[in-house]
Amino acid sequence: MSLKLELDFQYTTTIAKLWSAITDPNKLEKWVLPNDFKPEVGHRFQFRAEPNEWWDGLIEGEVLVVEEPDRLSYSWASGEEKHLVVWTLQDLGDGKVNLHLEQTGFSNPHGLEGAKYGWSGWCAKLEQVL
Repeated sequence: MSLKLELDFQYTTTIAKLWSAITDPNKLEKWVLPNDFKPEVGHRFQFRAEPNEWWDGLIEGEVLVVEEPDRLSYSWASGEEKHLVVWTLQDLGDGKVNLHLEQTGFSNPHGLEGAKYGWSGWCAKLEQVL
């Protein structure tokens, strides 16, 4: 069984600035985690958090789709879980941009709820980066 998370966030910004915030490793570090991300198909990267007794702190990924400035997709693997993350950007006009997150591959509802909590917090911090 594979569960799916879908979230939408609206920002007052340009689509170019939002694209930069989700693809530039220095900006990603400000709202997600330290990383070595590059928006290049095939690039393997890591997000790095402080390890703890339950987790090594690493999220492994590979960039799968780069369609600037509309769509970005990558794998997201931590422990036994491997997910697919897809970001879709849509200019809503009047200086507003919608950021749609779809993350698939969850094996249990607890992981899904944890990801919802995590992304909601990170995307709130994204507002400050913009």
